[in-house]
This record gives sequence, structure tokens and C-alpha cells, in this order.
Amino acid sequence: MATGWGSLLQDEQQLEELARQAVDRALAEGVLLRTSQEPSSSDVSFILMHRIPSVNGSQFSFPLLMAILVVSYAPFTLFPSLVPSALLEQAYAVQMDFNLLVDAVSQNAAFLEQTLSSTIKRDNFTAHLFDIHKQVLKEGIAQTVFLGLNRSDYMFQRNADGSAALKQIEINTISASFGGLASRTPAVHRHVLNVLGKTKEAAKILSNNPSKGLAMGIAKAWELYGSANARVLLIAQEKERNIFDQRAIENELLARNIHVIRRKFEDVSEKGSLDQDRRLFMDDQEVAVVYFRDGYMPSHYSLQNWGARLLLERSCAVKCPDIATQLAGTKKVQQELSRSGMLEVLLPGQPEAVARLRATFAGLYSLDMGEEGDQAITEAIAAPSCFVLKPQREGGGNNLYGEEMVQALERLKDSEERASYILMEKIEPEPFGNCLLRPGSPARVAQCISELGIFGVYVRQGKTLVMNKHVGHLLRTKAIEHADGGVAAGVAVLDNPYPV
Repeated sequence: MATGWGSLLQDEQQLEELARQAVDRALAEGVLLRTSQEPSSSDVSFILMHRIPSVNGSQFSFPLLMAILVVSYAPFTLFPSLVPSALLEQAYAVQMDFNLLVDAVSQNAAFLEQTLSSTIKRDNFTAHLFDIHKQVLKEGIAQTVFLGLNRSDYMFQRNADGSAALKQIEINTISASFGGLASRTPAVHRHVLNVLGKTKEAAKILSNNPSKGLAMGIAKAWELYGSANARVLLIAQEKERNIFDQRAIENELLARNIHVIRRKFEDVSEKGSLDQDRRLFMDDQEVAVVYFRDGYMPSHYSLQNWGARLLLERSCAVKCPDIATQLAGTKKVQQELSRSGMLEVLLPGQPEAVARLRATFAGLYSLDMGEEGDQAITEAIAAPSCFVLKPQREGGGNNLYGEEMVQALERLKDSEERASYILMEKIEPEPFGNCLLRPGSPARVAQCISELGIFGVYVRQGKTLVMNKHVGHLLRTKAIEHADGGVAAGVAVLDNPYPV
């Protein structure tokens, strides 16, 4: 794998000028986040009238423009990062297989119950989700249309011979983010390369519009629901820094004359209701599709919010994801799918899809009580640099590495709590140089690694798969000193693949 942009990273004066131009272009393209200081506001400034008394007692008013930094550019790389074309193509080719796999798991109640049986004894969050899943199954699933908006994430394993291999980190089945901003970053990197006179290189930056593809899936589910006046309900967090990413999808839907209403779980508790046919209403408006951009972490739920989630799941509205699909994205399910013969059971008669999927799997190990879990813990403690300890959590910043992992395993090894974690082989990509741009910080040249995400969309009506597509990519890059965490966690930055 080539090392990158070489001498361009050595010229500090040129980097500073390029960084200024790149930031201006990012702002112009709408590559934006709200700031952590004001996560609920998109205001940019206000006018303060400051009155100063004169000597004779009269007053003069001076307008002082007080800029409030509540919106800024999302952090990004100055240059696109080099990615082997073959691995990019492989990631795209396997995405529809992952869509099929997630959908198959979500429909297999026996597999989910068996796989998660040990986890739900010790992980309260997963147990709450599973309780809702069981209650919905007992009552009877009301929805007939199912929608998946997934993102499968990979890193590039450095092989002994210097080649790179695509290895899956995880698959996100709820609130898979940054499709909107990823649609806007190619123009920024094309601009940087064009400024440098590298027009041929600029032309190699791939067009990418995940927000359009994700909206297409929501629109298809809305259409199949069959009520022309029904709305899409986006479940949002009260403090949402990443709102511009979400607005990109909302705007795509509005262009199709599909209206989105944004509400919190608390709003659903207060004003959500089901009629006798289990149709969902919010503020007296019928809801066709519920799109979750909240609800993937324990901190997102109070007792009231769990009640709201159950209400939504009991409805016939299309949930994205429904509770079974959220469970299909847990780390424990990921680990179980890597067992020999498991893919063949879930995807019978599809050997080519199974081979494509299995080629992306890294080593995954159960920590359930018993000999298998004991052996995994022993190996990880003996060689901590080769493993990652993962809880059943989304959102980034939850994994444990190195000495921290060893301490956790020593504490957990004799406790059933260990079943709420899995062990994963640590992927070791080849570092490369790039320049990272963050608001309020100088441009920083660093050795980096990247994580590639591919967005997938599927829609199923009854047992018929109506749509199965890959709809774009997301590349995130971070300095090598950061073991874990994404863009929202303040560690990684947005990037674009430069195919080589």
C-alpha cells in the first residue's frame, strides 16, 4: 500500500494555506457539526447593544457583534487517504450479503434467543432490548414492511508479505451515521487537489452520496406502508451535534414530498398513541416509518423512554431498525456468526455469499463461562497486544486494549459478567501520513490509520426482499495513538478514499 502524499506533508507554509482553503470549502459545502458547548443550537451570532454613558449623562449605543461558536466544520483530513482499489471493491461487493445476513438473523428468533442467552443475564441494556423483542413476538409482530439501513465497518489488516486484507470491525444496524456529511466531503478533497494543480488526481476521488441512498430506502418503506399522508418519525436526541448529517436525509425525503417530524422518546411517551389496528400516531399524525437516530446506548433510556420504545415496537409502522434488527447488530451475534457452519445455517444454498462474508471475518472469541471462554481469556492475558475486549455497545469509545484490557479480564475471569463481552483479534493496519484538521487547532501532520464503512439498504415486505443495495461509503481516519473512537467521539476525522 503506497504511503501517501509524501513531500506535500513537509511544506508547513503550503499546508497552512491549503488548510485555510480546505476549511472554507468544507464550510461552503456544509460539512458541519454543532459544537459540544452548544449541541442544541445552530445559531451563528447575535448582536449585543452596549450602552456607554457620556460625560453629560446621555447614552450612546454601540452595536458589538458577539460571535458565538455553535456551528463549525466537522474535522477532516487535508488529503484523501490511499485505499487499495481491490479492497474497496471487495467491501462494496459483500455489502448486499451482509444485508441478507442481518435480515436473516432478525427473522430467526431461536438463533437470537440462544445466542444472547448468556449475555442478557449480565448486560441489562441488551436484556431490556430482548424483553421488548419477546413481548412483541408474544403479542404478534404488527409491521409487515421491514427496513434496514446498515453500515459495515472495516480496517485493512497488514499481512506478513506487506499486502493488505479487508477485515470487518462491526456492523451498525441502528443510527448508522455520517452518510449525510460523507456525501459532501468529496468536493472538499477535489478542491484541495485542484488548488495544487493535481486535476487528474482530483478526478479519481469517487462520487459518493449515501444520504440519497439511505433516503431511497426510507422512501420505499414509506411507499409500501401505503398511506400518502403518513409521516416519517425521526427519533432524535435532545442534544444533537450531528444534526446536519441527519438533515441531509430529511431534505432528500422532502424532495420526494415525504415529510419528516423530529421527536424525542419523551415526546412519544406524552403524545404517541396506537389505534385499534396498532397504527402509530404522533401529534394526531399517522406515522409510516420510525427512523431511530437515538436509542443505541443505555444512557439514552429512562423508564419512560423504555415505555416509548415498546409503544413504537408494538405498532405497525416500519421501524428502522425494528428491535430484532438492533439485536442482530450486537457484538455477541457478530461473534457467533463467525463460528464454523453458522453462516451456512442462516444463508442456506448461498455458498458464494458465505465465502464473501467469511473472507472479511477477523478472529472472534466467546467469553461465556466454560472451557472455551477460559482459553480465550488466558490467551488474551498472555498476548494483550493481539486482542480487543468489546462490550455490547455502540457509539465508539467503549473497547478496551492492552493493560486496561488485561485488568478487566483479571477482574472478570471468574464472574458470569464476562459473558457480556467478546474478544476480537486486533487488526494491525499499516500507518500512513496525513494532515488532520480540527476546529480550534492548528493543522497537524500525523501517522494515521483508517476505517472504511459501506452503507447498505434493504427493504422486505413480508418474506419478499424488495430492495437490497449498497449506497455509498464513509472513510474515517485517526492518529495511531488513538486506539478507539470515531468522529462523534472526537477522535477520528472525516476522509475520502483515494483508490490505488
